[in-house]
Amino acid sequence: METGRFFLPVGCPIFGFEIDYYVGLNQNDYMKPGWHSRGYLPHFDGPNIVQSITFRLADSLPKRVVDAWHEELATESDADRRMEILSRSHMYLDGSYGRCHLRQPELAQIVEDSLLHFDSERYLLLAWVIMPNHVHVLVEISDDELMSSVVWGWKAFTARQINQRVGRSGQIWQREYFDRYIRNTEHLHNAVQYIEQNPVKSRLVRSAGEYRWSSAGYRTRFID
Repeated sequence: METGRFFLPVGCPIFGFEIDYYVGLNQNDYMKPGWHSRGYLPHFDGPNIVQSITFRLADSLPKRVVDAWHEELATESDADRRMEILSRSHMYLDGSYGRCHLRQPELAQIVEDSLLHFDSERYLLLAWVIMPNHVHVLVEISDDELMSSVVWGWKAFTARQINQRVGRSGQIWQREYFDRYIRNTEHLHNAVQYIEQNPVKSRLVRSAGEYRWSSAGYRTRFID
């Protein structure tokens, strides 16, 4: 029985500051809540926080590209630089650069199964989409969990499974990931729309419900 999914908390108070950042993937670094500063930008981690998270394949957004953006935008304010880099990153990812392993249905299935596995236990999964070279997730972390630990689990498990499936070894995901702290109910609904419309924007399908590897496609198959 499906419980807890897709029922967005209309009118509920979800307040805070919007945070955009990169973080490194090392489980031991992320076992305490609060502010951390790793990589390019700071981030906040803690329980009962709704976050929009993006993680991506290792070859989808080369570090040299991001470094060049930082150099180009060095004279901008920190806030303007963050927003511009975030915008460019999403556009770059939507261009489906790299080998795009997640085009393969069996590999996308591994990622989706991982996201769904602890739904309503470690977190409440509100929306998701598995694009050819990256993944967007909207999630509310449970009160005894940390977002960073949850993301570490997704990436570690799926990396092992994908490597086994394709008969290779090595890095699957880029070490860094993006996230955005959801400020309020309007921001929450906008985040769901962005995530579920991503395949339409990228011209993979004509309507969100047609895309198999997403919360919109899941509703089409099992709920609507």
